[in-house]
Amino acid sequence: MSKPTLAQQEARWAFWMLLPALLGLGVFTALPMLGAFGLSFMQWDLLGNPRWVGLSNYLDLALDPLFWKVLGQTGFFVGLYLVLDVSLALGLAIALNQRLRGLGLLRAAYFMPVVTSMVAGAILWSWIFDPRYGALNAVLTGIGLDPVRWLSDSRWALPSLVVVSVWKNLGYDMLLFLAGLQAVPKGQLEAASLDGAGAWQRFRHVTLPLLGPSLVMVTMLATIRAFQTFDTVYLMTEGGPHRSTTIIGYWLFQNAFTTFKLGKASALAYVLFMALLALSAAQWWARKRLSHQED
Repeated sequence: MSKPTLAQQEARWAFWMLLPALLGLGVFTALPMLGAFGLSFMQWDLLGNPRWVGLSNYLDLALDPLFWKVLGQTGFFVGLYLVLDVSLALGLAIALNQRLRGLGLLRAAYFMPVVTSMVAGAILWSWIFDPRYGALNAVLTGIGLDPVRWLSDSRWALPSLVVVSVWKNLGYDMLLFLAGLQAVPKGQLEAASLDGAGAWQRFRHVTLPLLGPSLVMVTMLATIRAFQTFDTVYLMTEGGPHRSTTIIGYWLFQNAFTTFKLGKASALAYVLFMALLALSAAQWWARKRLSHQED
């Protein structure tokens, strides 16, 4: 037998080094996903034996008016979250990419909510949103406006949760943008400046196109995160008032562990999976098309 080449030896070592992680991924991720997919075609309440019902769970979702209400509210939540999170994260990254005194402290302060427990964050924001003694209503009253029942008014509850979710994750996306900005070649910016390009023109025609991969990655991660939002709703509103803050992640939990409709919850999980897959593919396709147009 011929002696293995260096590349074959490295591949063999890589396989054995990765094997524990691959086994863990298969046992704790791939198998549960396959099990949930099979369960989406069954009816099960955790007590008796699962019963095969075919596509009934998916049909029940399609015929359930609450499903479409939850889907609409989830779309509103995700859309507003993306606009606020991506734009604010990019703006902060640009601001913190400058030479400022105490820059490290500022970056740490904006990243602090990411590593803060959501339970503590929910308590803090519940105080801020308190209709009688909250800081936000104190500001509104101070400028002559009427106080708002932020979490108990159907018109304001969902946008309020969007604000909390943006606060929680803004620092993470800011750091991703900051890494992208620091990878932009300074030579191209200097060349554009010598050609007479102003700050906005340099950002629009040099920085932003080079930041495209970071922008796509942040948008995709933020979309997945927004669709999977659960803890904010669970801790602050429990889907109320009048189900105005029931979004798909929280409703999935209710179907699985409140009404014990495991089959319907699994079907809902795969509807969510397909929606995320379609959105991620659309974002990736849009980025590829834009990059071809720029070329």
